[in-house]
Amino acid sequence: MDNKYNWFEDLLFWEKSKNLAIRIYSLFKISKDYWFKDQIQRASLSISNNIAEWFERQTNKELRQFLFIAKWSCWEVRNMLIIWKELWYIRESDFVEIKSLTIEISKIISWYIKNIK
Repeated sequence: MDNKYNWFEDLLFWEKSKNLAIRIYSLFKISKDYWFKDQIQRASLSISNNIAEWFERQTNKELRQFLFIAKWSCWEVRNMLIIWKELWYIRESDFVEIKSLTIEISKIISWYIKNIK
């Protein structure tokens, strides 16, 4: 772990994942499909939560575990977005924006997983 960061809030990919969760919550707040809404909101929040928990872990095994969970949650959000889009419940521009953000966050997480020493 790079010592130049004192808090998880200093990490750009935590910031991006927090913004993703806020965007998802905002986008789905009026949805009447409560199960879907709850699932995608919880999955999006899981990304930033697991990055925050990862930041405080000590062992490589723990570090990897929380990063993998965050990455899997990115995939879950992306999968649900694809389904939501194919049902025509989301605008193309919102879909592209959020999908790109999940891919970007996932790539950063992969980099951290590979570089844990």
